[in-house]
Amino acid sequence: MTFRHATIEKNVILLMVLTLITVSIGGLVQIIPLFAVESTIERVEGVRPYSPLELAGRNIYIREGCYVCHSQQVRSFRDEAERYGHYSLAAESMYDHPFQWGSKRTGPDLARVGGKYSNEWHVAHLVDPRGVVPESIMPPYGFLLNRTLRAGDIADHLRTNRAVGVPYTDEMVAAAALDLRMQADPEADTTALLQRYPKAVVGDFDGDPRRLTEMDALVAYLQMLGTLVKFSDYTLKDLQQ
Repeated sequence: MTFRHATIEKNVILLMVLTLITVSIGGLVQIIPLFAVESTIERVEGVRPYSPLELAGRNIYIREGCYVCHSQQVRSFRDEAERYGHYSLAAESMYDHPFQWGSKRTGPDLARVGGKYSNEWHVAHLVDPRGVVPESIMPPYGFLLNRTLRAGDIADHLRTNRAVGVPYTDEMVAAAALDLRMQADPEADTTALLQRYPKAVVGDFDGDPRRLTEMDALVAYLQMLGTLVKFSDYTLKDLQQ
């Protein structure tokens, strides 16, 4: 056996061929079973596509580089669960393109920030981070209050997401512009909106209901993070199956 092993090590071509065969077998063992399943992501009740306003807010979140300092992935460690809540599930990010898990935290993880603070807190924090959290090193984003949200292409954005697998319906696409405005209008009838996007947070976000700003969109996005799945309905065993 030692002699054969030495022969393989001394013959570069033979070593490469045998290595290629070994790696190929290992790869096939992992890849072939995936063709027998519909999806590698276990679907979880409650997860839905982003509403038009949330989607616009997510675009602003990415544009401003918020993902550089804030991850959206609670790891399955006790200290993380005690601080942030239930560990993140792959299904929660199944409609994210790209997902925002991240690998670095300069600020806290935001996977469960939805509903944790009021709209007013978020606006105050974004306008003057150190006025709310004295030790914060986050730059101010008060300019978002003065920027009108430009989302004339929101229906096309939904169509684009549908092309990569996000299940936006024709009805959602047709109502995209209206849904975007209504979600931030405290006097609007949002019944149809909430039927399309359950648990969407509705109402004025930036403190000025007369205008639809980028601040409205960003806060709407932050307020839904981690709120779609009711984790008390699942046991650890259910989520691992």
